[in-house]
Amino acid sequence: MSVIVTGATGHLGRFVIDGLLEKVMADQITAVVRSEEKAADFAARGLKTWIADYNIPETFDGLFSADDKVLLISSNELTKDRGGQHKGVLDAAKAAGVAFFAYTSGLGTVTAAIADGDRRTEAAIIESGLPYTLLRNGWYNENYTEQLAPVLQYNTVTQAAGDGHVASAARADYAAAAVAVLTGEGHENKTYELSGNTAWSFAEYAAELSRQTGKEIVYNAVSVEAYTDILTGQAGLPEPLAAIFADVEASIEQGELASTGGVLSRLIGRPTTPIADSIAAALKV
Repeated sequence: MSVIVTGATGHLGRFVIDGLLEKVMADQITAVVRSEEKAADFAARGLKTWIADYNIPETFDGLFSADDKVLLISSNELTKDRGGQHKGVLDAAKAAGVAFFAYTSGLGTVTAAIADGDRRTEAAIIESGLPYTLLRNGWYNENYTEQLAPVLQYNTVTQAAGDGHVASAARADYAAAAVAVLTGEGHENKTYELSGNTAWSFAEYAAELSRQTGKEIVYNAVSVEAYTDILTGQAGLPEPLAAIFADVEASIEQGELASTGGVLSRLIGRPTTPIADSIAAALKV
């Protein structure tokens, strides 16, 4: 068996590679990357590497063969046509007739525009006729714990999600699910809705930050419009990207990221990582 992972130098991709190395010989893993420099550590560990870019479809020509299992990690270029970016990977995999094709998608409950590229990609994968698994990843703990600097500076968690809840898990949890699917049996033509075991609100998040830091940190619930202004003003994000993030806040308020179905925990054979643990890890850094 040969396993090919795209986006291998990203945060999620590196966790996937680490997990695969516990179950698959290094020379049976190909890490698809955009630059040799970022993948130097992979080569040093005995992995094969392939230079390719989602924006240049022809760079995937010749990568795949019939016995490959493929993990397409979704593009993080949120303001681009992500469905179009993924098409080059899928077309090359289909032409080679790969044995299995997995994709890190987003939760099926999410109606925000961020899900549009995932839905297009999912439809194309199903239409391709390849054996597939759709890994519909929920929100990552790190989406918040990696952004603690302004929270700790102002002692305020500012979001536009109202009383909405997030059933998040750590990136490593979602990566473990991908590894389980790539190295296990019986996952063909299935869709997994993946989320954390516990859903938390931003008021609870602020309270946990207060407990761990000893500071009084409050939750400031603002409107979507105000949140967008903060992202474009204080944070300096481009308006299209700020609009995407603000749209997700509306989805959270509507409960679209709150489901705790337990599928992720069952796939990885352990409880998912609580937000409190990810906060503790981030504060140590």
